[in-house]
Amino acid sequence: MKITLPMDKNTAAALTAGDNLLLTGALYVARDAAHKRLITLLDNGEPLPFSVVGETIYYAGPSPAPAGRVIGSAGPTTSGRMDKYTPALLDLGLVCTIGKGARSAAVVDSMVKNGAVYLGVTGGAAALVANCVKRSEVVCYEDLGPEAVRRIWVKDMPAVVLVDSHGNDLYAIGRAQYEIPFVE
Repeated sequence: MKITLPMDKNTAAALTAGDNLLLTGALYVARDAAHKRLITLLDNGEPLPFSVVGETIYYAGPSPAPAGRVIGSAGPTTSGRMDKYTPALLDLGLVCTIGKGARSAAVVDSMVKNGAVYLGVTGGAAALVANCVKRSEVVCYEDLGPEAVRRIWVKDMPAVVLVDSHGNDLYAIGRAQYEIPFVE
């Protein structure tokens, strides 16, 4: 299914855990260090350097762009490292996060509360994702190097819905399919 970013809440609500997507449009890229700074701003009552309302954040730290390329490898990082920061951003209107790995119950609950989704990109697909990036610019925290917040524009970036806005978690669904009941 082709999805245009930024994604609105109606589109997010229509997605189901397990849906395969091709993303086209603009999104933010940020990792741990940037998230920590964003939450520090919020804790201090200060505004964020960009609006997260209706936006998507991809958890990645792209490597420097080789000659003739827009961006270097841009594979996902483990999303769980952002779990302590994510509910606050979802409460501000963030609609979608992208990464790899399971999310905490608190994040899933916040996603349901806020009508948000979590998408996965296959780890090890960094070169493939980089080929989908058509433009990239640093938004803030340039001193963080690869962990600076970037705005990127992608075309047909493959992703799968890992947790939908109703709380259906593909990780839990997958495990349940293979549970074998104990027989005495």
